[in-house]
Amino acid sequence: MEYVDAAKSESNDNSCNSTSYTELVSNTNSNENLLIETKDSTSKYEIQDIQKTDSNIATTSQDPPQENIDFKVIYNKQRINVNFPLDGTVAELKAHLQNIISVPQAMQKVMIKGLAKDEQTLRSLGVTKGAKVMVVGSKLDDVLAISIPTKQDLSDEAASTTNKEPLSQQKMHRKVLDKGMPDDVMPGILDSKEPLPEFPLAGMLNKSGGKVRLTFKLEQDQLWIGTKERTDKIPMNSIKGVHSEPIHDHPEYHIMAIQLGTTEASRYWIYWVPAQYISAIKDAILGKWCYF
Repeated sequence: MEYVDAAKSESNDNSCNSTSYTELVSNTNSNENLLIETKDSTSKYEIQDIQKTDSNIATTSQDPPQENIDFKVIYNKQRINVNFPLDGTVAELKAHLQNIISVPQAMQKVMIKGLAKDEQTLRSLGVTKGAKVMVVGSKLDDVLAISIPTKQDLSDEAASTTNKEPLSQQKMHRKVLDKGMPDDVMPGILDSKEPLPEFPLAGMLNKSGGKVRLTFKLEQDQLWIGTKERTDKIPMNSIKGVHSEPIHDHPEYHIMAIQLGTTEASRYWIYWVPAQYISAIKDAILGKWCYF
């Protein structure tokens, strides 16, 4: 009996071992097949990705090249040959011309069958090869030429500054003030602060004694200085400072200097500015607390 039991036990052990081995082989083969299938699947995805990448490269390479056009820009009797993208905008053309004609982008006007808007393209405006494009605009030096002081003026100003003489009593400014108050001067209000009106400030004089008006284009961040001859559009971020003093015998009006360059010689002088608008003018041009 013991032998028989031992034999059965051995037989059962062999049976278990055989079954376990078979299952192990079967599982191993199954895992190998799964691994092969996974690899095959990964390879398919990789191939698909490569094909997509090749397709994108092919599509990109088929994009049409940028089309440029040759035309002439007419500025101040100069004829300038320009090569520029046909689908470029007027604003981009102004930026391109800024360093060529030395006129700030904001002060340029481009004329193509009338005044061209910044967002329009050369193609939409019908510019063709060899066309003539008119550009008008003032250089900062030209603007300053209207109000630039003479050597004698600078000498008088320096002497007055040393003596701390008020602006309205200095010889260089008396030349303008002694002509009297302009007939169309706006009312001045002493000890009052008012916001800028919706219309231009007019009835004032510049250093040469000519009529001048100020238009504040806040949405464009520009100050327009207008005279009888022309209107200059000055970017507000290019203005270095604003200085003003009351006129001693008419304190409801100020003498105001807009500094367009880095030195005092670049000050654009304006006379008979209504006192109630001085703070608003400085705030609009330079921002609050950014003036002297």
